[in-house]
Amino acid sequence: MSNQKTNDGAIDFGAAFASSLAEAVGAATGAPWPIEALRGPSPAGNKGTPLHFRLTAEGALAGECFIEFYEPQVSELAAKIVKEPVVELTDEHVEALARVISTAANGMAASLSEKFGELTFKVERVAGLAFGGMYVVPLANTPDAETVQVLLYFPGQLLEALSTGPNGERADQSADTAVSHNNLKLVMDVELNVSLRFGQRQMPLRELLELGSGSVIELDRMVDDPVELYLDGKLIARGEAVVVDGNYGLRVTEIPQPMASHLLN
Repeated sequence: MSNQKTNDGAIDFGAAFASSLAEAVGAATGAPWPIEALRGPSPAGNKGTPLHFRLTAEGALAGECFIEFYEPQVSELAAKIVKEPVVELTDEHVEALARVISTAANGMAASLSEKFGELTFKVERVAGLAFGGMYVVPLANTPDAETVQVLLYFPGQLLEALSTGPNGERADQSADTAVSHNNLKLVMDVELNVSLRFGQRQMPLRELLELGSGSVIELDRMVDDPVELYLDGKLIARGEAVVVDGNYGLRVTEIPQPMASHLLN
């Protein structure tokens, strides 16, 4: 995360969400829970099993981001919300947190509508997603906090929407780019070859010559790491491998950049 370029739109979004989340948690628990978006490198990572929620924007903003909590945090928050100790985290506890997040999302929608226009958010719990390569905004109690409380993961679509001004035009958009977008419509039916990459490995020639039936090649990627989708050697998406009617497929979970940016000069 320390190598990611600053994205003011995502950080402002994170700050708005942090403010609304702090207010919603405070209202649900009766106790303050201050939290804010960090602009620098994140502190030490969380420990435990992650729990993820998808926050989908509709209306003036279109796109989604992912909210990452960890079970110890959820248990602590759930205990405050339901006003009793949480010995074992259950679906009811997670749903209680989801309702608080929905309340926070509604509050954030009201504040962001002043800049972008009318919008709504939908919150749902998700599982089994990989977030490698997304822009990340960490939320913590203070800039000096030792542990991040929440992480926001931004795919390319929402980043693009957040960088768009209230008039619907990007600040850096040129007339040439607009013309290129129009020209792109003329080739929408052209078929392109895309490929999936499960991993790769460098091997000396000696090992290649020794390959035979039954040989096993270990790749540089874990089994739960995202699969990459390439177009003409350029990474355009990541996701998880699935089986569709007996064939391999890809369920897309991340688009690092707007798809059209790979096709436009």
